[in-house]
Amino acid sequence: MSAVLADFPVLTPVTDEDLLVAALAVRVHVPEHWPQGPLCRSERVPYPCRLARWGRATLAAAGLPDDAVAAGMVAS
Repeated sequence: MSAVLADFPVLTPVTDEDLLVAALAVRVHVPEHWPQGPLCRSERVPYPCRLARWGRATLAAAGLPDDAVAAGMVAS
């Protein structure tokens, strides 16, 4: 059961396709504030969800800061 709940693996080296998907995941899976706490806007699970964590970890593995997506350094 723990394997089902584990984070997605970050494959290295990070390919251009991985970067595009990771950037999309970081942009789509953002927190929304609810009375019970922040939830993923896309999945309605506690934030950060698995895809948000994977996206940020993939960007970090490629050497890009979290702000790279917001600044448009990773284009989709």
